[in-house]
Amino acid sequence: MIVATAGHVDHGKTTLVKALTGVDTDRLPEEKARGMSIELGYAFHDLGDGTPTGFIDVPGHERFVRTMVAGVAGTDIVLFVVAADDGPMPQTAEHLAILDLLGVERGVIALTKCDRVDAARVAEVTAALRDLLADTALADCPIIPVAAQVGEGVAAVRAALLEAKAALPPRAGHGNFRLAVDRSFLLKGVGRIVTGTVFSGSVRVGETVHLVPGGGELRVRSLHTQNETAERALSGTRCALNLTALAQGETDVPRGAWIVGAGAAFASRRIDAEVRLLATERTPLRSRTAVHLHLGAAHGLARVLPLDVSHLAPGSRALVQIQLEALLHAVRGDRFVLRDPSAQRTIGG
Repeated sequence: MIVATAGHVDHGKTTLVKALTGVDTDRLPEEKARGMSIELGYAFHDLGDGTPTGFIDVPGHERFVRTMVAGVAGTDIVLFVVAADDGPMPQTAEHLAILDLLGVERGVIALTKCDRVDAARVAEVTAALRDLLADTALADCPIIPVAAQVGEGVAAVRAALLEAKAALPPRAGHGNFRLAVDRSFLLKGVGRIVTGTVFSGSVRVGETVHLVPGGGELRVRSLHTQNETAERALSGTRCALNLTALAQGETDVPRGAWIVGAGAAFASRRIDAEVRLLATERTPLRSRTAVHLHLGAAHGLARVLPLDVSHLAPGSRALVQIQLEALLHAVRGDRFVLRDPSAQRTIGG
C-alpha cells in the first residue's frame, strides 16, 4: 500500500508521518531551516500487518503544488491533514480538488494540533470538514482528532489506515510495466537510480525497459520494492530501479519521465480526454486556452480544444483534445490535473 499526505502548509503532515513511522521525511537542509517540506519525502513502515507501507509526504505550500501532484499520483490512500487551530485553508481545498480529479477514493482525515484548541473548536472544524468533503469521493472517510507531538490519536490513525488497506482491491500484475519517475540520481559505485510509483504491470531484475519520452533502452540491474531488495516489483508499490543503458554512455532520466515495458514505449503531443472544469472557476474554458497539464510526475504547457462544445462552463464536462508543447506518455484511463497558465491554481482535470 502507498499512502500520500495532503493538506495545507504547516498543518503537521511531516510530524504525523514521523509519529506513525519514526522517519523524519524532511531531509533537505532548507526544509530543516524553514520548517516546511519542499520536496517529496519518503518513509516505509510496518503498521502492524506484517508488510511495509510506503508513505509519500508532500509539500503543502502553494508554490509546490506541482510537487504535490507528483506525490499523490498513483497513490492508494490519502492521509489528509487539517490543523484544528487553523481549520480548512486555501491549499486544503486545492489539494482536495486535486485528489478528487485524480480519482483517490480512500483516505483518513487527521485533525491535527487538537492539543492547542478546546473541544468546541474540534467540533466546529470537524463540521466544516464534513461540508468540504461532502461532494467528493472522500465524503465518508473517518475524521480522527490527533495531537501527534504527544502521541494522541496516532494509534487511531494507524488502525484506520490498516482498515483502509484491508479493503483495497488487489492490484493486477499483468499489462505493460509503467513507473512514473519522481526521483533520479547517480549513486557512486552503483550508477543510475530512479524511484517512483508502479502504475501497472511488473518488472524483474535483468529485464530490458524503455525510457519515455526520449527513447533509449535500459537494463534493470537490481531493484528495491517498498524499500526492500527484491527480484520483482508489482503494480501499486514504491520501486527503486538501478538502471544501466544498453547503448554506450550514461542516460539521463529526469523527474517526469516514465520507465516502461516495450508495449508502452510511446509518447504523444496530442491526447483526447474528458475534462471537468471545477465549479469554482469564474470563467469558461475556451478553445485553445493555455494550461499546465500534470500527469504522473510529468508536467508541461498545453492547449485545450473542446471537441463537442464551443467552451466548458464552470462545473461542466466535455470531450477535448489536448495539444502539448512537449511529448507526453499517457495511456487510456490515466488521470491528470490542469492548472492555469501561471500555475497559480487548479482549474480542472
